[in-house]
Amino acid sequence: MRLDRYFSRRRTLDLESDNLEGALKELLKVSTSRFKDLEGKRLLPGLMQRESTMTTYLGNGVALPHLRVKMRRKYVFAIGRSKEGFDYEGPKNQEKVHLVVLLLAGEGARDYLNVLAAVARLVKDRAFVEMLLASASLDDLYEQLTSAFGGILASPKKTRQSSINRLMLRQAMRVAKGVHCDSIAVFGDTLVSSPVEPPEGFKEFKTVLISRRAKEGDVEDSVFNEVIQVRSFSNGRLAQMRSAFLVGLTRGVFKTSDKICCVGGIPGSDQFDTLVVIDMKNEFQALLAERDNFMPSDVSPEVLERVIGVAMELSIEGREGRPVGTLFVLGDTKKVESMTKPLVLNPFYGYKEEDRNILSPFMDETVKEFSGLDGAFIIKGDGVLTSAGSLIHTPEFDQTLPSGLGARHAAGAAISLATDCLAIVVSSSSGQVTVFRNGIALPLVERSFGGKSL
Repeated sequence: MRLDRYFSRRRTLDLESDNLEGALKELLKVSTSRFKDLEGKRLLPGLMQRESTMTTYLGNGVALPHLRVKMRRKYVFAIGRSKEGFDYEGPKNQEKVHLVVLLLAGEGARDYLNVLAAVARLVKDRAFVEMLLASASLDDLYEQLTSAFGGILASPKKTRQSSINRLMLRQAMRVAKGVHCDSIAVFGDTLVSSPVEPPEGFKEFKTVLISRRAKEGDVEDSVFNEVIQVRSFSNGRLAQMRSAFLVGLTRGVFKTSDKICCVGGIPGSDQFDTLVVIDMKNEFQALLAERDNFMPSDVSPEVLERVIGVAMELSIEGREGRPVGTLFVLGDTKKVESMTKPLVLNPFYGYKEEDRNILSPFMDETVKEFSGLDGAFIIKGDGVLTSAGSLIHTPEFDQTLPSGLGARHAAGAAISLATDCLAIVVSSSSGQVTVFRNGIALPLVERSFGGKSL
């Protein structure tokens, strides 16, 4: 999603204020000076009200205050940098806010939550934030911002591709031709400083760049037909591929009949070392069963990606150093709710749908905190969280689960068989993340024993 068109050098400034309210006044002043349909004095109370309802602090010294307003323009961004930082009640461990990203969204902007999520995904990268704060001038800061949000650096840094990487890409092309692949997928997290320079023959295939980074940096995504960004990966390479291909299926990038030649390596190593051919029909045959479409009809691909991302973060990070098991039930909500009952008072009851949507980056910590409750999260296909701590009660089904999977997995398998939904389960014992569809399990993050992934 290209957002650089909504940034302006005029709205990029070094803050003089030592508190959030003062910073917002400065940012609103530069935001409203050019747009006559915006009044800073009227917008400030709304921003502060939202701040008192739910913190907009994202971590890494970054706050993302935002507000829907009546204006002709779809979005307006204003960026304020405070090198010394200022105290703010929201941060944990008394962190200081160093970067304020103000987002004003028009009332008619339909992808508002997706934009919030895209911005949050980028500024949660500590290295990127540190780079912005260390920029020698505001011109440099603005250039880095527009580059990261879809623009092109005026003088992009280039290094020559290594001979090994050139060889691996040529061999990938030959393998793809030899086994009649439909696509070539390149795992971009392998590279840090080297560019991807595919051989001429790559044009004969659909090419896909797969990366968990919000911005691919020196990886030139323009040479690829599609880019798949997966929010969080397991350390296991096969699990990475499976996660990426699941996302690709939901977006329509891949078909269930496709063969894909994959080239990758150890993340950050700058060297490709692996070629794998994936037959999607064999890989996902059991999961799809007799269905032509993996996705439930009412579930948005962005919502599924978001839920899987949160589940993987719970798997890898846990809560307060301890593994956390939880269950997300996504889609076919009316039928699902007829088979559930609350174990606790519903923590999401009474809030506006926009404020309790899983696509909002400010819901991450809320969901993670409530993940410790017994029971399931029930989520609509558009991302709205309807309840947490829900007990699932479905008709008995004749289904045998793999050994080692417990009651939470049984509940996920059962509800996915009884309704047209997806169930995503995080195991509290191993951290394994499993997607259930039609009662069939697909592990995305494999079991971990002694700190090693199988």
